[in-house]
Amino acid sequence: MLETLAYGYGLLEGPRVDDADNLYFSDVPNGGVYRRSPNGEVATVIPKRRGVGGIALHANGGVVVSGKNICHVKDGETRVLFQREDIPGFNDLFADNAGRVYVGSLRSDPFKEGARTPGELWRIDSTGNVVEMYGNVGLTNGIGFSPDGKTIYHADSAGPHIIVHDVAPDGTMSNRRAIAQMTGGTIPDGLCVDEAGCLW
Repeated sequence: MLETLAYGYGLLEGPRVDDADNLYFSDVPNGGVYRRSPNGEVATVIPKRRGVGGIALHANGGVVVSGKNICHVKDGETRVLFQREDIPGFNDLFADNAGRVYVGSLRSDPFKEGARTPGELWRIDSTGNVVEMYGNVGLTNGIGFSPDGKTIYHADSAGPHIIVHDVAPDGTMSNRRAIAQMTGGTIPDGLCVDEAGCLW
């Protein structure tokens, strides 16, 4: 059964739920990151920021969000974690159990048709070190890990398929392959892994 939780927004992205059952989400075209409490009240967490395609909850409070850069916002203070002048924006992101943030870069406008420049998957370590994990992602649109952390799944809407890698204990990735190749205009846009390891 479907239930309407909030309405009146543009393109909603990055849903995340905290331990208190607050739902965080963004409005990509109109800007802003919001938090819906269990009683239905909606508060603005980050005003006006546009292009937020991914949200992660920070262990020390606040949220890590994508957009023109990757930043941590807590109590109205913004700390930029990663930005490059040659990357116009970032979309989905996800944090692993070690607190490392994985984010997909956008090197082409996701709303325009035609040829696109593939992006990459980047890892931001808790030390602030940033590593390019791999490239050739047509349109990053969802990242998730298996429950044991040994597999990463990455939705590529331009594939259209899911890119899969094995993840070593040190965080390195290998054995790239594609699953769920889609046809007939169907594309993967958003990804979640449940506790049984099933992809949604």
